[in-house]
Amino acid sequence: MSAPATGASATPLLALDGVHAYYGAIHALKGVSLVVGDGEIVTLLGANGAGKSTTLKTISGLLRPRKGTIQFDGDDLTRRSATQIVKAGVAQSPEGRRLFGRMTVIENLEMGAFQRSDKAAIAEDLTRVFDLFPRLAERRSQKAGTLSGGEQQMCAMGRALLARPRLLLLDEPSMGLAPVLVERIFEVIVEINGQGTTVLLVEQNALMALEIAHRGYVLGTGKVALSDTAEALRGNEAVRKTYLGED
Repeated sequence: MSAPATGASATPLLALDGVHAYYGAIHALKGVSLVVGDGEIVTLLGANGAGKSTTLKTISGLLRPRKGTIQFDGDDLTRRSATQIVKAGVAQSPEGRRLFGRMTVIENLEMGAFQRSDKAAIAEDLTRVFDLFPRLAERRSQKAGTLSGGEQQMCAMGRALLARPRLLLLDEPSMGLAPVLVERIFEVIVEINGQGTTVLLVEQNALMALEIAHRGYVLGTGKVALSDTAEALRGNEAVRKTYLGED
């Protein structure tokens, strides 16, 4: 399940520079700077409330930064709307899945392609999603709200892929899943990356995340506290004690 070889020298696809973001008066991000190279899997680690999900929301345009810049493939996304950011090539599978429970699996997947008109390519991408997640093909006519937690996660990831993103933002994809499904979700993340999609991953299972990632950032109270290769972070004593559960 190891990720393909690449690293920080990869051409930057995403670059955050000094990003500050707020929820009302709460200063959630305090100058976050990070880069994601084209073709990488990069993971964000940190305790609850450190700013991991807020970072993804800010990248995807759901939260507008007050200071700093967000560059994607050389274009400034800092002031663009969420819709414009999806069109630029960034899609997110959110924490909690956020599916349309009364709609079928296929209807939820098609919502990911709402800005697209290339019907033949959409059909190809649906086939790709069903190849990645055969269980979704079996349940394509089933209401999303009646799916298991693992199936809902597959549907949420598939919906994001229907936008045909260059950068896929994944927010806690293993949350609440049985261990066997967690293993499969991480295998699929590696497959998606191997097919050419760059991934920025927020994940509570730090050990699994560092096994598949090329590099990682550790966030603490809205700031980047540490960044390194995934291998180096796995060997870092502070990371091992704090996030990998080792004494």
